[in-house]
Amino acid sequence: MDCTPDQVVRYKRSRFSTRLPEGRLYTASHSWLWEREPGVWRVGYTKFATRMLGELVEHDFETKPGETVTIGQIIGWVEGFKAASDVYCVVEGEFLAGNPALTANVALLDEDTYDKGWLYEVKGKPDAQALDVKGYTGILDLAIDKIQGRMEGQETGDRGQETD
Repeated sequence: MDCTPDQVVRYKRSRFSTRLPEGRLYTASHSWLWEREPGVWRVGYTKFATRMLGELVEHDFETKPGETVTIGQIIGWVEGFKAASDVYCVVEGEFLAGNPALTANVALLDEDTYDKGWLYEVKGKPDAQALDVKGYTGILDLAIDKIQGRMEGQETGDRGQETD
């Protein structure tokens, strides 16, 4: 495994909890980045992202190894039972490869999120807006509060439509 248990931050808010590795960068789009070797970044989805997608069933990359990629570029897609999503690149440089282990078992994205469940690798420079773990927990707070606000609004709206 890339990180030892003492290198994680425990996070809990509402009904969501996770352990976030400290030695990574995180994006507002709920990706994590780990510098596997100087200038080579392994990228995956955070536990929050995989929970929003639901059980993952399929994925593919439109970008081929050796191609130049930019931050924000669509490089592939993932499909879960809850949602399908484009995969956006969070590192500028040369696309090295998707995770070959996902071809045999796409569930690794959710089952081993921060180790064997990585998504792709790029040689280059990460998104300048990527955050450390503390910054990312602030993003999670906002996202969960927004979801809870919508859920509470729906509950209130449903009660408001009741008739005697």
